[in-house]
Amino acid sequence: MASALRVLGIDPGLTRCGVGVVDVRADRSASLVHVGVVRSSPDAPIEQRLAAIAAGIRLVLAEHDPHVVAVERVFAQQNRSTVMGTAQASGIALLLAAEHGLPAATHTPSEVKAAITGYGNAEKLQVQTMVARVLRLDALPQPADAADALAIALCHAWRRGSAMATGGALTPAQRAWADAEKAARR
Repeated sequence: MASALRVLGIDPGLTRCGVGVVDVRADRSASLVHVGVVRSSPDAPIEQRLAAIAAGIRLVLAEHDPHVVAVERVFAQQNRSTVMGTAQASGIALLLAAEHGLPAATHTPSEVKAAITGYGNAEKLQVQTMVARVLRLDALPQPADAADALAIALCHAWRRGSAMATGGALTPAQRAWADAEKAARR
């Protein structure tokens, strides 16, 4: 499937980190390559938990050789410990992409939902249902973390991957985020 963009989508989490690999062709059709969840024990020390997440993502990178890594962007949540764990897992995913020489991108939850369902406030079941339809799966991908990882991968391929491949422009929100990232590097 040389003409397809292979995307590793990651729904970062410290206890459950969803991973999904899809091949997306220029006509936006997609096929499932791999889906799963990397787990770490909530009772383990933080460094062991992060090592477990890293080992699981490394395995997926080695087995499936993606062209790009897409990670759900960390957003503010009420629970600080949850957002910290998510941010740490996200950092591990982005670091591993860099170590493998792969481009990486982040997408907000609402951006992913809008790309998959057409509605930025879609419910998890709606996202799972659309992911199953797009990938022609017999059942909804489970658990939700795994379905979210697939949705992130599809979002990236449809929003950025196809725009990059065809020389298309980024959306205004993507352009603003890219400009903010450039300014932060100065």
